[in-house]
Amino acid sequence: MTAVFVVFAAPAPAMAADNWHRMCGYEFASCQTGVKAGLVDADQCMTASGGLYGHSTQVCVKYDGDYVYVRDGQADGHSAIGVIESDNGNVIKRHCRNPYGSGTWAKCNFNWSESGYKWVGGGYLANFDSMPREWLWKFTNN
Repeated sequence: MTAVFVVFAAPAPAMAADNWHRMCGYEFASCQTGVKAGLVDADQCMTASGGLYGHSTQVCVKYDGDYVYVRDGQADGHSAIGVIESDNGNVIKRHCRNPYGSGTWAKCNFNWSESGYKWVGGGYLANFDSMPREWLWKFTNN
């Protein structure tokens, strides 16, 4: 008698879709929930000024590693969001979410095209349909 075993495995968390906002379901977008981070190794950082759109979110970028760091600067129960948008490649919108609370950092690892401009923004996740943000700076790796 021969036995046949079939193993079904659920995708690992890193492989699972991260669909915390409507934008995450589109092919041109990449959404990640960042890993909790301590030290920030970045080339540039800026803080969204607060108010309606910025929500005191600090965003840092390490250009040659394609890393985005997001610090939640407001204790309000909303996740802080860092955004990288580009004018080149298939994935042109990248969102990094920090769900860990006020005063914490999260780190996302994206793989973006080195050519073209990238715009960096910071904001917060209000709900599945709303992600207010403020544009902070733009850069290019060219």
